[in-house]
Amino acid sequence: MRNIIIDAAMAHAEGEIQLHKANVEVYLKNPAGIGEHSDIMEAIQCELDKMATADDRLEMLSKYFSDTPEKTLFEQGSQQQLDEGQGSLFK
Repeated sequence: MRNIIIDAAMAHAEGEIQLHKANVEVYLKNPAGIGEHSDIMEAIQCELDKMATADDRLEMLSKYFSDTPEKTLFEQGSQQQLDEGQGSLFK
C-alpha cells in the first residue's frame, strides 16, 4: 500500500510538471493568443514556479520515502573512503 501511494504522488507531480511545461510552450509559441495574460513573462514565471514546486515534491519523495534513499554528500564521501580502503574518517 505504501508504494502505491508513493507512486501515485510521484505520478501526480510528474503530471503537474508536464501540464505546466505545456502551458509554457503555448506562451512561447503563441504569446498573442493568450488574451487573459497581458504580461507573458509573469505568466511564464508563474508556470515555472508551479513546475518547481512539483519538482521539489518529486525530490522529497525520492529522498525521504523511496526504498533506496539518496545518500547525503557526507554519506557518499564516507562510503567512497571506505571503498578506497582509507578506513575511518576520524583518524
